[in-house]
Amino acid sequence: MGAAPAVTADPDVVTCTLTPRYESVGTARDFTRSSLQRWGLGELFDDVALVASELVTNALRHALRLRAAEAAAHLPQQARQGADGHLPIRISLVHRAPQVVCAVSDPSSAGPVTREADYIAESGRGLHLVDSFSRSWGWHPLAGAGKVVWALFEAHEAPAQGGFGMQDHSGRHRRP
Repeated sequence: MGAAPAVTADPDVVTCTLTPRYESVGTARDFTRSSLQRWGLGELFDDVALVASELVTNALRHALRLRAAEAAAHLPQQARQGADGHLPIRISLVHRAPQVVCAVSDPSSAGPVTREADYIAESGRGLHLVDSFSRSWGWHPLAGAGKVVWALFEAHEAPAQGGFGMQDHSGRHRRP
């Protein structure tokens, strides 16, 4: 299946480690569905799953690009892979009523960059979708290497406001 759900002591914090394969996007969606249903928040599935899919897709693109670069540099196998033989990509969901956070970590230290939306191109609109479907989002570097990109959802959201939001100085994006 390409995933290993993590066991945590807190039932409102769940994590799934994904293999660096594009099929893992489906695994992330299944993980999101089952977690939200377990919390009684199935109504959030469409928004959270869309954002999770975008974040995991971005993480996979960076992880696969990083893997190719490391292979081209002829680094030893153990230097470029995690203990499980794969680059670490994880999706985590945290439920703290009335909010849910979806967070995806990957080995790339490069932060996400929102590009001008090109409605003809096949890619490049993902962060616009993340911004549109979440209450706020942002990213943080991880100690050593890598980053985590997160999105916040309200269980009882107010009607969506227009615009793509603004970025404050902490790297968080929020709706006006």
